[in-house]
Amino acid sequence: MGFIPLFITAGGACLLFILTVRNSLVRKLSRQKELSASINLLSPELGLAPKEIARPDAILEKLKNQNPSKDITKEIAEIIRELKINQYQYNNLIKKAPYNWVAKIGGFHPI
Repeated sequence: MGFIPLFITAGGACLLFILTVRNSLVRKLSRQKELSASINLLSPELGLAPKEIARPDAILEKLKNQNPSKDITKEIAEIIRELKINQYQYNNLIKKAPYNWVAKIGGFHPI
């Protein structure tokens, strides 16, 4: 009888850790989708899918290829910077030891 509360406490701690990490990963993915959608609103000629996670380097290449003479606006540059930072944080979180277990269980993949 003395070990049951210990097992319940350890199981609860593990469950809370899994839920917290999953919530963080989902928030980062949804932020990436929001930023991609805002770039699509600012520059619709890129032809990005509305609910798709866009890669920042691909967006930057498309912008440079479409209008080589036109400079990238400050708003789009800020959004691309945020996309890169968010992508870097998400991918690093998935690589770390206890978090990659949750990512593997939850089916999260690198961006």
